[in-house]
Amino acid sequence: MNTNSNRTVQALSKTLSEEYVLMLKTQNFHWNVEGPLFFSLHHLFESQYKSLGEKVDVVAETIRTYGVKSPGSFRDFLKTSLIDEAPADAISSHQMVEILNKDHLSMAARLKEHHELAEKAGDVNAMVIYEDLILFHEKSAWMIRSHRA
Repeated sequence: MNTNSNRTVQALSKTLSEEYVLMLKTQNFHWNVEGPLFFSLHHLFESQYKSLGEKVDVVAETIRTYGVKSPGSFRDFLKTSLIDEAPADAISSHQMVEILNKDHLSMAARLKEHHELAEKAGDVNAMVIYEDLILFHEKSAWMIRSHRA
């Protein structure tokens, strides 16, 4: 594997870790949301964690196309993810909205950096994946922000 491919795999592996942690956090919030926005947030979080599951699969399978094993343990994911797990304590639906908004926006920013590296390397496959993920995270943040009080 050449240096550019190695950098792409490292970036994709980091992306996989962060997407997986965000998926689990979103699913956790789906299970535990309460309050006046319950119905709306419960369905939004479900839609988003299911979409994240599909994104995770695409990223993991893309890593495999480089001939590298995809990371797949919580230990691996938590070592490299800049996305934190859901808080252990109960939090309000307002806090969930703020946390997920921040996570999606920070993901979009990091994915733009990964996209630039893929573009410099001429890796069209990675560029397309990052473009799709950036759009998803920016739209997800907007949808979540619309629930602010």
